[in-house]
Amino acid sequence: MTLKQWTILLVVASFSLNACNNQKEAKTAAESSSDFPEFIKQSNIYEVNVRQYTPEGTFKAFEASLPRLKEMGVDILWFMPITPISVVDRKGTLGSYYAVSDYTAVNPEFGTMEDWKALVKKAHEMGFKVITDWVANHTGADNRWLETNPDFFVRGKDGKPAFAFDWSDTRDLNYWNPILHDSMINAMKFWVTETGIDGFRCDVASELPRLFWQHCNTELKKIKPNIFMLAEADVAWIHDAGFHASYGWDAFSKMKKIASGEVSAKVLDTTLRKLDESFPPGTIKMYFTSNHDENSWNKADYATMPGAVHAPFAVLTQTWKNSLPLIYSGQEEPFLDSISFFYKDTITFKTYQRAAFYKTLLSLRKSNPALAVDAAYQKIESGNDDAIYAYLREKNGKKVLVVLNLSSKPQTVPVKANIQGGPLNVFSGKVEQLSDNHTFSLDPWGYRVYSY
Repeated sequence: MTLKQWTILLVVASFSLNACNNQKEAKTAAESSSDFPEFIKQSNIYEVNVRQYTPEGTFKAFEASLPRLKEMGVDILWFMPITPISVVDRKGTLGSYYAVSDYTAVNPEFGTMEDWKALVKKAHEMGFKVITDWVANHTGADNRWLETNPDFFVRGKDGKPAFAFDWSDTRDLNYWNPILHDSMINAMKFWVTETGIDGFRCDVASELPRLFWQHCNTELKKIKPNIFMLAEADVAWIHDAGFHASYGWDAFSKMKKIASGEVSAKVLDTTLRKLDESFPPGTIKMYFTSNHDENSWNKADYATMPGAVHAPFAVLTQTWKNSLPLIYSGQEEPFLDSISFFYKDTITFKTYQRAAFYKTLLSLRKSNPALAVDAAYQKIESGNDDAIYAYLREKNGKKVLVVLNLSSKPQTVPVKANIQGGPLNVFSGKVEQLSDNHTFSLDPWGYRVYSY
């Protein structure tokens, strides 16, 4: 047997041993995914694009926005990758955040490690939780591991480190190598132990092996039991691997089609049916009307849900079943343009026209347990379910009734709400007397939210 064959045999044997150990950890990881951190129960996420957030594009400059975001009701700050960006094969002048050159350093474009630690400390003092974007699927084209650990990478037919799709500024990691598993987990532990962050949003999480995530999430929870793990994935197995929440891509796709008039509001029921039939009970979904990918590449939400169209879908993301809602940088303005991925493209903040709208929703999430991720959900029939989407959330004797007109036409329809007493219309601030089969008159893309 050649040296190369012996090496392959030893790697496979080592990986198999790790797999056996990880299988033992699988039950622990699956249990912890349903035992979510208390702080996400009635919470929300705000995605921070540091480069584009201020003219300076630094941690220190962003820090000035913390009081405003606190006043709006933001709880969890998700920072897009803060690690250095590779220079080799860089796209654009500044490159993609997702082409990581060093997993345990800070992008000098944003400031220093001390600046980052100071920002995390300040955010914690103000009551925020902080998570960072983690890119475990691939590195940048000059990541230091290419020199120190060349066996960490997938090789093409030419023997060179490979990349997927048109991501020519990246290099794919080889998770058949068990040493890579430990190295990646240790890098993640660094940010938790050294900078005090509260969790990770994990990029293209479903592209990595389940066994890796089971091992990773188990190890991270050993050093921070209440760590929050969010997966960029919309597959069921990711929750068995220890993630607390995953993306609502399916819901977002359907929302866009409803907004464009392609399908009726009824199509949303298929998303919840999929959630109930295919995902573990209690699965938490991050719902959104925009994020960095959808904004940069697909013009969300200023074009996919323009003007008044945005509001009912934003209400949906904030109040729907098992929802942990997301707001992307600039949506509170709203910033009506795509934000560049590879260049400096500063968000213009002037009027904050949606800030009060979001504040109402975020405050309701905190004050009424009926919007907790584990609160009950009941779909309610209306006189026109093709246009009207109505539902009731309930927990601990508290309720939230939501009635949405997901159409471009005014609707006057009865809704079988079975309401007792006079609930508070949270947007008007007034108590209204509603009958059990109340008739609602809603403008195109109108909405009503009641708390009682």
